[in-house]
Amino acid sequence: MSSPFRGVRACVFDAYGTLFDVDAAARHCAAELGDRWEALSALWRTKQLEYTWLRSLMGRYADFRTVTADGLDFALAAHGIADTALRDRLLGLYDRLDAYPDAAATLDALRAAGQTTAILSNGSPAMLDSAVNHAGLRDRLDAVLSVDEVGVYKPHPSVYQLACDRLAVTKDEVLFVSANGWDGCGAAEFGFRVARLNRRGLPPERLPAQPLAEIAALAELPALL
Repeated sequence: MSSPFRGVRACVFDAYGTLFDVDAAARHCAAELGDRWEALSALWRTKQLEYTWLRSLMGRYADFRTVTADGLDFALAAHGIADTALRDRLLGLYDRLDAYPDAAATLDALRAAGQTTAILSNGSPAMLDSAVNHAGLRDRLDAVLSVDEVGVYKPHPSVYQLACDRLAVTKDEVLFVSANGWDGCGAAEFGFRVARLNRRGLPPERLPAQPLAEIAALAELPALL
């Protein structure tokens, strides 16, 4: 049987939650936050994503640094925390998120197999540059693409088209990898071949298009090709 990923030329990754651990910033502040750090991190991420979707619908784009700060401010207020120094530390740590342990080796394996590797992210260019450099992934990526170029957030089709335009590939030559189910469905609807990275064993999203494959860790990705 032919592989559903035969003919792929480029492996394109979401950044936050896929290559970079979005809980790392709050985890590094666990001493200050105590047992609230996990709940605060989860709410921060929820509001961050909600603001990207709502701003896109409203036609009021602001870069990811802005919505990340706004999401954090909401989460801190919801937890009754008014600490400017802690806020600044959390935002600074978000620029230097830890990569997942298998990220570097997975990118190395894909490049060794002749694949183009890239990030396609909601992140602003400055945020992505900082995260990529901190994680030591710079030389493992052929491109780092930000929605800033199109002024709207995922899952708008113009974001996924950006990868085709910048990497000079067709839709069906892209394997898109995301740990965010809604992002994977958006990419599949656009026409990418998608592998969902499902570390937590979540159920499928109830959206029109679905990934072709599901993996539990990045290290499983090269075997799909």
